[in-house]
Amino acid sequence: MNRKVFFIFGLTGALCLTACRPEDPIEDDISNVDANPEWYYTGGKLGTAYLTTSNALEQPTPAVENAGLYQSFKNGEALFEKPFMSTHSGTRHGLGPVYVRESCMHCHPGYGHGMRVPEGSFNTNDIGNGCLLVVYNKATEGYVTWLAGMPQSHAAAPFKAPLDESKITVSYRTAVDGWGNRFDDGETYELQYPVVEMPKEAVYVYNQGYDITDDYGVKLESTIGIYGTGLLDAIPDDSLKAEWAKQERDGYMKNGLNTAYFAGGDWTSNQYKNTIQGDGTLYPRRYTYAMSRGPLQDAAGANAIWNITNVTRSDRRYHYLDLNGTIYATYSSKDPEVQTAFDDYIAQIYPNEKPEWWVENDVEKNIYNYLTAKDLPVEMSDEEYTDLMVWHRGLAVPAARNVNDAEVLRGRELFSEIGCAYCHRPSWTTGSDEIRDPAKFFVGNELPRYPYQKIWPYTDMVQHKLHMENDIRTGWCRTTPLWGRGLHQKVTGSSTSDRLHDCRARNVIEAIMWHGYSQESDAYEIIERFRKLEKKDRDAICKFIDAI
Repeated sequence: MNRKVFFIFGLTGALCLTACRPEDPIEDDISNVDANPEWYYTGGKLGTAYLTTSNALEQPTPAVENAGLYQSFKNGEALFEKPFMSTHSGTRHGLGPVYVRESCMHCHPGYGHGMRVPEGSFNTNDIGNGCLLVVYNKATEGYVTWLAGMPQSHAAAPFKAPLDESKITVSYRTAVDGWGNRFDDGETYELQYPVVEMPKEAVYVYNQGYDITDDYGVKLESTIGIYGTGLLDAIPDDSLKAEWAKQERDGYMKNGLNTAYFAGGDWTSNQYKNTIQGDGTLYPRRYTYAMSRGPLQDAAGANAIWNITNVTRSDRRYHYLDLNGTIYATYSSKDPEVQTAFDDYIAQIYPNEKPEWWVENDVEKNIYNYLTAKDLPVEMSDEEYTDLMVWHRGLAVPAARNVNDAEVLRGRELFSEIGCAYCHRPSWTTGSDEIRDPAKFFVGNELPRYPYQKIWPYTDMVQHKLHMENDIRTGWCRTTPLWGRGLHQKVTGSSTSDRLHDCRARNVIEAIMWHGYSQESDAYEIIERFRKLEKKDRDAICKFIDAI
């Protein structure tokens, strides 16, 4: 990682615009503390970095270095970047027995979100394919039970991959909005969306005899950006609640708010909790498109380093399998090829004595017991996991660029005037940033902190509906933070900007216009205003988004 300091020029964001009054102001004033406006410091003084190269999203925050955590940060960085091994000892061992990716870097090229999946076969061995397969029941929109929520398509021998990627294909279809994909001045744009085909024959347990009765569908969902997540974690819970309550009172959203999470001015009982490692304390949801996670210490990265690789640690001494918990284990235990090699496999894990669940002369039972065991050997040390979370919480946000450019400033003004800033709320102020951990793993000051910082993520941390063609599962999507998104092509080498939840939008204009695809979208009126702007003003908004 290059730690030289540069000033930054060139950023863009994946829009999740939503409806509001055009006169709603951009909630901050520009005050020159130094040569740059306040919003130049996207992560505040403790969370901003100043690099514009391909390493721009990899930098530690000043808070990391202030706390003397730089070496821990670097150790965590190595765990993120380098592949885990299917060996049973040594460096980064323990991959599998089934897994999603060999490393975090596979899904987060350049430390950002994933790249657009090319048309053709779905190949997760391609570095940069950060999209996961969302396999869901069409009737309930819940995940199917015969795969993991993050389906695994790899396995360590002698086990078999739950999904055969060679049988899964991705294609793109063209959509036409109510304006014919055309602005009134003649400028045109194209809208595409991905379609995934996954026959039952791609599913291991189906081929072993399991009867798949679900009318299932498959969608793509890209990884989220991981830089700056520590700063989002430092936003006080009561500030999040106040924003949800404000939007509920305002009533601007034609789809309302997700009442599964918030209703009547308060959180519902469906807040995030951990009753396995923790004590079930409730926390507001704030991470992933579906807002499936609460505080960062038990959120996306803390979860992914376990379930993506299936590497056990002291607080998770069990395997991540299907949502049912037993289907893959049952059919693997009956597979003759798995049975033949299992004794040699398990002898590497338990070289001296067999575990308590071992049953002599019953290989089927032993395979099942191993896959469902809750007391497996620890493969990632507590020190390694702590280093990983120092790195995760310690990733800085790149400063805004071109902040004194007249076109950028005009775009910023219009971004507010037409209503984009209502859901893409420009700034928040962090609180005291006391570390909260639903899993009760972190007990002291092991992690960097960001007290009382004004940060500029451009998100309201609320879910809305856009009603896009082949939309995200359930339709509810957290407003995507725009900070840092403009550096996606520079840090990944992608030929397109790869925006929105499944990277369908190839540039900012496409991302914006997807928000107006349906009249049922919460953002439809915003896009009507955007369409009425002159081309130079539309371009100015895009340039501003590229700069933040």
